[in-house]
Amino acid sequence: MKIGVLMGGVSAEREVSLRSGKAVFKALKNLGYNAVAMDVSSDVCDKLKRERIDMAFLVLHGGWGEDGSIQGLLEVMGIPYTGSGVLASALAMNKEASKKIFLYHKIPVPPFVVVSRKAVSRHLSAVGFGMPWVIKPASEGSSVGVSIIKNKKQVKAAIEKSFEYGREIIVEKYIEGKEVQIGILNDKSLGGVEVRPSLEFYNYEAKYTAGLTEYILPPEIDKATYKRAMDVALSAHKALGCSGATRVDLIIDRGENPYVLEVNTIPGMTETSLLPKIAKKAGLDFPALIEEMLKEAINRAGKAKI
Repeated sequence: MKIGVLMGGVSAEREVSLRSGKAVFKALKNLGYNAVAMDVSSDVCDKLKRERIDMAFLVLHGGWGEDGSIQGLLEVMGIPYTGSGVLASALAMNKEASKKIFLYHKIPVPPFVVVSRKAVSRHLSAVGFGMPWVIKPASEGSSVGVSIIKNKKQVKAAIEKSFEYGREIIVEKYIEGKEVQIGILNDKSLGGVEVRPSLEFYNYEAKYTAGLTEYILPPEIDKATYKRAMDVALSAHKALGCSGATRVDLIIDRGENPYVLEVNTIPGMTETSLLPKIAKKAGLDFPALIEEMLKEAINRAGKAKI
């Protein structure tokens, strides 16, 4: 079996994706798999035909790597792949859609308002909660374009920043508390990590600059809260119909209530990324985690043929 590790892409997370992809490719080679590294761009269809891969290991963060686009192409070409399918990927990437699904399933999320470029003033006037606010793109990852604002003077700049990444943005109530990430693998919660950034929040710089964030495994919350956080995270994963490995980002408020921020269908996969850290704590080293993700995809592909 020839495995294509799809990485890179054209999103704002390209560099992170390349780092993740190289780590996955190295792990697969060391495990003895026939793997090929593929830097994905607009000629991805030609590359897939030329390489004649049997399985795609997706490490494309953001953009059309996580929004269902590459998954749809692979479906059409008959190439099985790791991770979530077309619909689950698209839903998870779109924060408006995913939040509405979470609310339908009674999964707690921070209060929010969707703001479109065509009706900024009208939508902002509908915000029914006080500041601070979190302003973020409706479809972007790695905290790209995210701002925390504390007064009205900051609103315009934050909105313009978020609109650089799409036609719709989210204005969300800022909830002060602990940032906890829960790892999910094959419909089971592996555990979690608490992130303590030295910056204002766990933004792009804090995520990918060594020394700017402290990682606490397991999170420093009581057992009942930790169990509730893992249950809520798994519910979010299942509500969207996700498969394989995901990472669910939560905020635990001062009353020990967990709120889902988002589900990452293709989380960072360097050996120091959060999901691998969580998996290692659960007894799965990096190569073992990669192999479990691959096995799940192979099993799913086999069932689809029956």
